[in-house]
Amino acid sequence: MKMKKAGLVLSMALAAGTILGACGKGGETKDAKGAFKIGMVTDSGTIDDKSFNQGTWEGIQAGAKELGFDLKQDTKYLKPAGETEADYLKEIGNLNDAGYKVIITPGYKFETAINKAQDKYKDDKFVIIDGTPHTAKDFTPNVKKNTVSIFFAEHEAGYLAGVATALQLKTGDVGFIGGMEIPAVQKFNWGFQQGVKYANENLGTKISLKANNVVYSGSFTDKAAGQQIAAQMFDRGVKAIFCAAGGVGQGAITEAKNRVDSGKDAWIIGVDVDQYADGVYKDNKSVILTSATKGVSKAASDMVKAEKDKKFPGGETLTYDAKNDGIGLPKENPNLSPDTLTKVSEVLNKIKSGEIKVSNEKGNLIK
Repeated sequence: MKMKKAGLVLSMALAAGTILGACGKGGETKDAKGAFKIGMVTDSGTIDDKSFNQGTWEGIQAGAKELGFDLKQDTKYLKPAGETEADYLKEIGNLNDAGYKVIITPGYKFETAINKAQDKYKDDKFVIIDGTPHTAKDFTPNVKKNTVSIFFAEHEAGYLAGVATALQLKTGDVGFIGGMEIPAVQKFNWGFQQGVKYANENLGTKISLKANNVVYSGSFTDKAAGQQIAAQMFDRGVKAIFCAAGGVGQGAITEAKNRVDSGKDAWIIGVDVDQYADGVYKDNKSVILTSATKGVSKAASDMVKAEKDKKFPGGETLTYDAKNDGIGLPKENPNLSPDTLTKVSEVLNKIKSGEIKVSNEKGNLIK
C-alpha cells in the first residue's frame, strides 16, 4: 500500500523566462500576483498509481487550479531514480533550482531527506505526508518552521470499512493484506478489526478474521505476491480482503476479478482512495466492496491554499481524522446497501462526537 490519495489537510513560474514565484524574507513564497510554484517528488511507483502519488498530485493540481495558477507552469513532479535519501534530495534540489519553492512529498521514506532539505533550503516550504522529519539515528520529530508534517487517523478509516464490510456480508471470514508493517498500515488493520468487532457486538453480524488471514507482504509493489496471497485466502473461504498494500493490493484486486469472472464470489476493500474503478470487471460492476479513504488530495490542496493565504502552518504536525473529514468511505458506494450506509453514517457520527473511540494501537481486536 501506499500510504493512495483521499483522504490530510493535503490538497495542494517560470513562464517563457518570466519568474512567477520568488522567495521573500522569512521563507515567504510570493510575487506581485501572489503566485508560486509547487513541486512534488514521487515515492516508488508512478504518478497514476491509484494511491499516494496520484492522490498527492491531484491534490496539488486541484488546489493550484482553484487559485487560478497555471498548472503547466506552476506545478511539476519529479520521479527519483531510486528510493534513497540521496535520490530524494537530488530531485528536491532540482525542483528548487527550477523555482519550485513549495515542495510536497508523499510517504515516510522522505523523512530523513526532508530533515536535511528544510535546513538546506530555508526559503522553501515543505510538506511531508505520513511522515515527520528526523535524522537517520534519532527518530525524534524535527519539524522546522518551513515544514508541515501531516498524518491521518487510518484506524478510524479502517474502523468504518470494518463496520461496512460486516454489515454488508453479515457472516463469514474476512482477511487483511498489508504492505510493509509500518504504523499507517498497522492502524488500518487494527481499526478494521475493531470495526468488525463493533458490528458483531452491536449490529447483529457474525464476521471472523483468523490469524492466518492477516498477512503483511513486506512490499508495496509486488503485484504477483498480492495475487498469490489473495488466492490463498479466497481458497480458505475468505469472502472479502481489506488491502492496505499499494501495488500488492492491485494484485489482490486482479485475483478477485479473475474469480468473479469464473463465477465465484470475491470482494476487496480498497484503501487510501476510492478504488471502485480499479475493481471493475464488466458493466461497471466492481469487486471493490468499499474503500477506507484518506484525504491525501485534500491535505495537499489545503497546504497550497494555506501558503497562498500566507497561513502556511510551518512547524506544525497536523492530523486528518473523522472530526475534520480527513478520513472516511467514498461518497458513492454502489456495492453497499442503503441500510449499511445509514448505519455506517451513524457510527461515523459517534466517532466524531467521541462516543466511539477507536484505538490506534493493537488491542481490543476481533477474536
